[in-house]
Amino acid sequence: MKVILLKDVKKLGKKDQIIEVSDGYASNYLIPNRLAVQATKKSNEILENQQEQARQNFLDSQNKAQELVKRLESMTLEFKLRVGSNGKCFGNVSLKQIEEILSSEYGIVIDKRKFIDKGPLDSLGFYHLKIELFKGVIGVINVHISEEGK
Repeated sequence: MKVILLKDVKKLGKKDQIIEVSDGYASNYLIPNRLAVQATKKSNEILENQQEQARQNFLDSQNKAQELVKRLESMTLEFKLRVGSNGKCFGNVSLKQIEEILSSEYGIVIDKRKFIDKGPLDSLGFYHLKIELFKGVIGVINVHISEEGK
């Protein structure tokens, strides 16, 4: 019997895969446990519609990420740190602070785990932080750290 897997089944196949199994295995285990449905003309149409919808969602997400890349390139986040007499900064700018500024001032929600460059921002100057917004779509945030009081 041909079935369409609804979930990954160990040693059998992945979700949305059409496989051939014995009639008893399908009717006594896979179908009652909602791991598979019988492959009919209607179920094949439903599967194709779901795969097309998934492709469309993927493309939409990718396009949104590319638009966000363009938006991020045009902005520079400003931070101020106290500096000692020897020119060394007190403290640093964390990824959480960058995430909060993006969210509060620009309405952009980016998880701090998406940052590729995770190093500490603990000296004055410009930084270009890379963020993986989507699979294969990498954006750059410009961060400027200046001396407090100047």
